[in-house]
Amino acid sequence: MMHFGIFTVGDITADPTNGSAPTEHERIKATVAIAQKAEEVGLDVFATGEHHNPPFVPSSPTTTLAYIGAQTKNILLSTATTLITTNDPVKIAEDYATLQHLVDGRVDLMMGRGNTGPVYPWFGQDNRKGVELAIENYALLRKLWDNDVVNWEGQFRTPLQGFTATPRPLDGVSPFVWHGSIRTPEIAEQAAYYGDGFFHNNIFWPMSHTKQMVQLYRQRFEHYGHGAAHQAIVGLGGQVFMHKNSQEAVRQFRPYFDNAPVYGHGPSLEDFSAQTPLTVGSPQQVIDRYAAMRDHVGDYQRQLFLIDHAGLPLGTVLDQIEILGSEVVPVLRREMAVGRPADVPDAPTHDARTRAAGGARDATVYAAGDAVTGRV
Repeated sequence: MMHFGIFTVGDITADPTNGSAPTEHERIKATVAIAQKAEEVGLDVFATGEHHNPPFVPSSPTTTLAYIGAQTKNILLSTATTLITTNDPVKIAEDYATLQHLVDGRVDLMMGRGNTGPVYPWFGQDNRKGVELAIENYALLRKLWDNDVVNWEGQFRTPLQGFTATPRPLDGVSPFVWHGSIRTPEIAEQAAYYGDGFFHNNIFWPMSHTKQMVQLYRQRFEHYGHGAAHQAIVGLGGQVFMHKNSQEAVRQFRPYFDNAPVYGHGPSLEDFSAQTPLTVGSPQQVIDRYAAMRDHVGDYQRQLFLIDHAGLPLGTVLDQIEILGSEVVPVLRREMAVGRPADVPDAPTHDARTRAAGGARDATVYAAGDAVTGRV
């Protein structure tokens, strides 16, 4: 089965209809409310981005997701980018394994380079080395999760000798990883090499480009022996704004679109909607548009929608999630299941991956450590 959910970039943007903007405190609390609403209406996934600059607030995804995990029971928690380039792989390994334990496996994460060049020197890295950092750091992260003791030396950080990342992954199974990229073939290649998921956040791109990137990933997934191309694990991004009357949806959303920092003052709403997956209209229009996505990329596993952006007030966002959960996703679930080949994998979950690994095991490393040096 597919997973449907929402993702947030956590922007603080003034509402163009009244000029008011939320405080950081209000925006962080709203993120929690949005995740809770997503679970309430039966969505499968909530994901948050990672940014370290205004006008964004989600600088600490694990903190936010752990808090949301304590307020929810079923929804899978993810990231809409974990910065593999500027975060230390050791810290990623330990933070997300800890989160995995706290939420009983309801977590995966999406690796990405982010879209903010200045973030690199803020964390001591060179923004000209983005792809190289992504490749080396992820290789180390995999070693840290897959091996109890790691010896490692690379270009971008100090060597490791006899190092054990703690805690070990829950049940001996590390969180599932998606590699997110919009335009970089090397990241699609990386996802295919490891047999991980590939997420194309195509919210600003035509489907022809998305199709090309997904095809590359599928071909290379098969090349590396992880299965047939149609069995590769694919996710897509999307954007919607809905009203039972499509003209009213356009009227309400237009001021937010026209003034949004990311696409305001550029192509018209109509042109942008024609060229990208942004769909502003009735629930049926959203259903029709997104049910057709597999015509471009094949059967896939995850569809996430961006809803809470461009200054939309929290009440409006919650109303949109209600429509998504009650009128759109149930229909999409049924339509996406029709004709889906039996050998296309379901969306990955911790429980399913644990069963595939032969069952849960205690991965704890029991050792008497030297309190001074950390050595056994």
